[in-house]
Parts: sequence; structure tokens; C-alpha cells
Amino acid sequence: MARFVITVEFVLQENALASFLPLMVINANTSRTAEPGCEHFDVLVPAGSTDRVFLYEIYRDRDAFQEHLASAHFKEFDAVSRPLVKDKTIVQYELRNDSDA
Repeated sequence: MARFVITVEFVLQENALASFLPLMVINANTSRTAEPGCEHFDVLVPAGSTDRVFLYEIYRDRDAFQEHLASAHFKEFDAVSRPLVKDKTIVQYELRNDSDA
């Protein structure tokens, strides 16, 4: 079974990066340490950007990602960060360069 990959691009409200980024990093770190199905979770900020954050997440499979969405730490992050977000784009992928391809 192919690994399940998600990218998320957040466009933040004006001056929200300083508030949003610590929340996002806590969510990412908790996902990596508390969720056995979360294999990779990067939080990226484009050079020079003040309103964008890009996530790259790899999960064992689609079920592991659903477990992530159902986790208490994700639900808390989502509720607290929602007012800071102007827009977000989510794209789902299947990783095809590993032995499961």
C-alpha cells in the first residue's frame, strides 16, 4: 500500500504568522511523536514570506491520516488557529518512489 501524503498551503491573515507558527510547530511535533502512523511532518515558510506556511506530511496510509484528523491535538490546533487563516489549499498524494509503489 502506498504511503499517503498531504500538502497544505496556508495563507494567513495579516500579521498572523507570529501567532500561527508556534501553534503549527506544536501540532507537527505532537503528530510525529504521538501518532505511530505519522512518518513525516515538515512545517515550511517560504523565504521572505510573512503570510504563508506550507506543510508536507507523510502518513503510513489514509487511515493513519484520518486518525490524525480525529486526534485531540489536531482538533485543538484547528479550532485555535482557524481565525488566523485566510485560506488553505490541501492536496492529497500517494507516495510512489518507495518499495510500496
